[in-house]
Amino acid sequence: MKLNELRDNDGATKRRKRVGRGAGSGMGKTGGRGIKGQKSRSGVAINGYEGGQMPLYQRLPKRGFNKPNRKAWAVINLGLIQKFVDAGKLTAGDISEDTLVSSGLVRRKLDGIRVLAKGEVTGALTINVTGASKSAIAAVEAKGGALTVTNAAAAE
Repeated sequence: MKLNELRDNDGATKRRKRVGRGAGSGMGKTGGRGIKGQKSRSGVAINGYEGGQMPLYQRLPKRGFNKPNRKAWAVINLGLIQKFVDAGKLTAGDISEDTLVSSGLVRRKLDGIRVLAKGEVTGALTINVTGASKSAIAAVEAKGGALTVTNAAAAE
């Protein structure tokens, strides 16, 4: 391959549509805008405008509230942790947030990892996370393991 033979893959680039460049171009005269009407003219901003009628987005009731400083937890179930331990991707003796991320069980920590009780625990697990449900803590301790929560506010 030589420098003069370099070119993009087929379909990698698309030519710009040049409108209003004569009848022979196929996009001449009205430039693909049709004939007359508001949309055929420049400076049009229709979006949610309904001709003076109260727009739909204003007629519908507003509900709820999004807390600006809310915590976003990476949620994981006990059954999945047990599955990864059985597969050899995690060691049962030392499971922390960093090992959960490095094993691929959790993509990212966010504000912390929270463990829930869904699934079966077969052996003793030692887990150290930011948050956990009461039933998850009870399930781990029932099998002789320990689930420590580093953030007291996260445990419910």
